[in-house]
Amino acid sequence: MIKNKKLQRIILSALLLIAAVAVERNAVLPVWQLLLIYLPSYLLVSYDILAEAWEGIMERDPFNEHLLMSIATLGAMLIGFLPGAEPEFTEAVFVMLFFQVGELFEEYAEDRSRRSIAELMDIRPDTATVERNGVTEAVHPETVAVGELLVLRPGDKVPMDGIVIEGTSSLNTVALTGESVPRTVGRGDRVISGCVNVSGMIKMRVEKSFGESTVSKIIRLVESAGENKSKSENFITRFAKVYTPIVVYISLALAILPPLLSGDFVAVFPLWLNRALTFLVVSCPCALVLSIPLTFFGGIGGASRQGILIKGGNYMDTLAKADTVVFDKTGTLTRGVFSVNAIHPKAISDRELLHLAAHVERFSTHPIAQSLREAYPEESDDCTVKDVEEIAGHGIRAQVNGRSVSVGNTKMMDSIGAQWLPCKLIGTIIHLAVDGTYMGHIVISDEIKDDASEAIDALKALGVRKTVMLTGDRKEVGEDVAKRIGIDEVQTGLLPADKVSHLERLMKEKKAGGSLLFVGDGINDAPVLARADVGVAMGALGSDAAVEAADVVLMDDRPSKVAGAISISRKTIGVAMQNAWFAIVIKVLVLLLAGFGIATMWMAVFADVGVTVLAVFNAMRTLRVKS
Repeated sequence: MIKNKKLQRIILSALLLIAAVAVERNAVLPVWQLLLIYLPSYLLVSYDILAEAWEGIMERDPFNEHLLMSIATLGAMLIGFLPGAEPEFTEAVFVMLFFQVGELFEEYAEDRSRRSIAELMDIRPDTATVERNGVTEAVHPETVAVGELLVLRPGDKVPMDGIVIEGTSSLNTVALTGESVPRTVGRGDRVISGCVNVSGMIKMRVEKSFGESTVSKIIRLVESAGENKSKSENFITRFAKVYTPIVVYISLALAILPPLLSGDFVAVFPLWLNRALTFLVVSCPCALVLSIPLTFFGGIGGASRQGILIKGGNYMDTLAKADTVVFDKTGTLTRGVFSVNAIHPKAISDRELLHLAAHVERFSTHPIAQSLREAYPEESDDCTVKDVEEIAGHGIRAQVNGRSVSVGNTKMMDSIGAQWLPCKLIGTIIHLAVDGTYMGHIVISDEIKDDASEAIDALKALGVRKTVMLTGDRKEVGEDVAKRIGIDEVQTGLLPADKVSHLERLMKEKKAGGSLLFVGDGINDAPVLARADVGVAMGALGSDAAVEAADVVLMDDRPSKVAGAISISRKTIGVAMQNAWFAIVIKVLVLLLAGFGIATMWMAVFADVGVTVLAVFNAMRTLRVKS
């Protein structure tokens, strides 16, 4: 509505200007009558600018672009009354017209940026279908309590985080992760708010309140990103506060000193006043003040569309200087999901070895036990399992069909006198013995993420000097993962405090002017995420503590997006630098011409408003920036 009114004012003022020009060309009128003819057009298009300038003066903070434009155009409107000076009514109105056009474009660009982010963030539904006492009803998500049941039909947005208790379906996660491939979910799977249910009907139990859900956190992150300004934005703000008064004083000196030194003040004053007014218009820092923040705003929005949440422009500055990238292993470079990779039996079949191990581990909640059960899901057979005994640091022993079955590590085997065999494969080795006789072992290992190797290659292609992995895993496991994906340095067997110590060392070793990134997902990574120059959290499946401590959140847990975040940051800063240099070079050239009296007011208008419009359009490219 406001933009429409401004556009209407611009059009009406332009029509009044055309009418005034026509009157001036067809009639010989004194200067004061010409002023009255041009005044309606001028006041219509400039009253808000003049008001802003006056408000700044009254608040003792006068030096801004509104004051520059007001002084320049009022001077142009009145210069015709000086002896020997040519009226510049047309130029004065045109300057204000184009200034308003520039602001209109800037408002349009900013609205488009906000709208783009709003569309991206249009993932928080207004209603949730809750089942209460066997009856479903549509309610506002804020009224749904943790533990209640939600019913999701095809096409519904997931309003809150929870766990599926009934049904199977596919979820569209594109608004969160930027990935178009649907994710299949079934009973026992966790779902996060912001996804869209694509196919089947599912029921889920709510695990987090609406305000603490993933979608609410994402929206808060994006909305608050503008508060953390980049160095470029902060510099421009400080620069404008110093630059604007200097320009006003230089213009004042340009209007007064040359005439005083000429010896004929009255004769040459109009000429130098005109040059001073042109100087004022040219020197207005609109292009920098408007386009630089808009560039970072667009870059943050563009990254969000790809599932990369950057909490502020200041983190873009640091991301762009990435020199060392440090990774956690489990859940970051690996899936954190253990699976059976090999079965090495002795005296029994592969199936029988797996069958016995799965039955003994049936009641354990350990991830390794889960992987054994998944490898042998046929629990309902004729076996009788009883007297299950968990031995800390060793493993589990149980009676299976009357036989004593021991499943665990080499300590367990030694304690019962079973002659175990070593294994050359890398991973967690689960040994099994029946009645004290060794029966073989099973190799279980964490799966490396599909794009882990790609992530390291992409970082090196971007010029990252060093990649490091810090893990609490055993030496051979950590070194195997590092070798397979191309990590430069690996430190194993670490406690959370050890990770901080190694990070401190790496901070000292990084290149001067470079930055260190830490990428992790677990709650034990929160201290390291906070200590790094930039902490990057795997947000979709990572812990709340890691997401809160991090400066960048990757919504789909793909490590390759670390390189994407760096690339987007560099491209965004590149656009900001293009705008800055373009504006400065054009303005300096026209300012020099103005100082020598060569520049016209029309050139000044281009150097100010034209450059601003071009810079704003260039800034808008960051909305579609690709990693």
